[in-house]
Amino acid sequence: MVRGVGRGGRGMPGRGGMGRPPFNRPRVLMLRPPFDLILAEPAFPRCKPAPDDSALTQALLKRHAELCPTPSEQAAVLSLVTKLQTVLDNLVVAPGDFVACQLEEVRQVGSYKKGTMMAGKNVADIVVIMKTLPTKEAVEGLANKVNEEVNKLTRTEGTGAVTCTSNERGFTVSAAGAAVRVLVTTLHQNLRKLEPEVHLDYKVISSHLAAIRHSRWFEENAHHSSIKVLIRLLRDMCARHSGLEPLTPWMIDLLAHHCIMNNPARQALPINVAFRRALSLLAGGLFLPGCAGLPDPCEAAHSRAHTALDLAAQDHAAATAQTLLRVVARGGHRYVLGLQPFEGGKDISTEITVWDGVVVSPLAPAYHDTPEPMDTDDKDEEGAQDGVAA
Repeated sequence: MVRGVGRGGRGMPGRGGMGRPPFNRPRVLMLRPPFDLILAEPAFPRCKPAPDDSALTQALLKRHAELCPTPSEQAAVLSLVTKLQTVLDNLVVAPGDFVACQLEEVRQVGSYKKGTMMAGKNVADIVVIMKTLPTKEAVEGLANKVNEEVNKLTRTEGTGAVTCTSNERGFTVSAAGAAVRVLVTTLHQNLRKLEPEVHLDYKVISSHLAAIRHSRWFEENAHHSSIKVLIRLLRDMCARHSGLEPLTPWMIDLLAHHCIMNNPARQALPINVAFRRALSLLAGGLFLPGCAGLPDPCEAAHSRAHTALDLAAQDHAAATAQTLLRVVARGGHRYVLGLQPFEGGKDISTEITVWDGVVVSPLAPAYHDTPEPMDTDDKDEEGAQDGVAA
């Protein structure tokens, strides 16, 4: 008999011994945030005064003024939204002889509701929640009814007629200089009753419910004007650089809110500091696998906004942000913002450029979507034997 085995010795883990730990212990995934100089500023005090950043601030404000819609564009969208809201509210309260479907609620969502609409994109979004199941026939019937009622209002006011076109998300009402996308969804308890062949797609309907949650959160938490300025700048930058195109409007909203408001002082940061911070966080891996990212406040716990991107898109976004951040650091912010086109119309995030003697070259992708090679030792041996036999 070995000493110590029976009563808590090294061989028995049952009573204070030093036996092996169980192999079925679950591993805990540790998500780590990227380095953020704003949050780490107390640990890294500045040794000299901050450099003059007035040129970047003026460029940001100038570009934002170009991105804001004109008063005529805003008036056109407002007029069409008001007409459509009136018609849909009447169908909710007093449907009359309309029996194609039953409406529960009508909510404005999207950039028009948030106050972040871009110049040249005069499109508003309205979500219609149905009490009944959203069949394709019901959506078509609602579109025809809305088209008829809105045209009655336009004839009364003496304005131009509107057109209505159906799509997989609902239908779009278009007028001169404006359009409104009517997004159809249903009550949450009806989601389990959907049939792919009869009703609208489940993912589409769920995304429309999520749009309502996003607009409600934005209205309550992101009403600061600096956040809306940064959102327009980031959306424009994402539209012009291919590596940032996969970022969704919701990711941009969360990123802008984080960069403006999430700081030790809990005060809105200047727009130039927030813009540099947004590029730094993206370049530092904010939207890469294993990073804490940005928690989605409208979804279940531990949900991260960037998980909607595939791995290739996450890698491309980080690499593009790193290239653009180096260009901004060398004084090329006017090219990054789109105030000044680069020679030959090149995309500075994909081309090798030289800034004040410093060469900035795009990074090669770190993620390659290729399957891992299989173990071919047996095959090689078999092939060698066949070769010898031959």
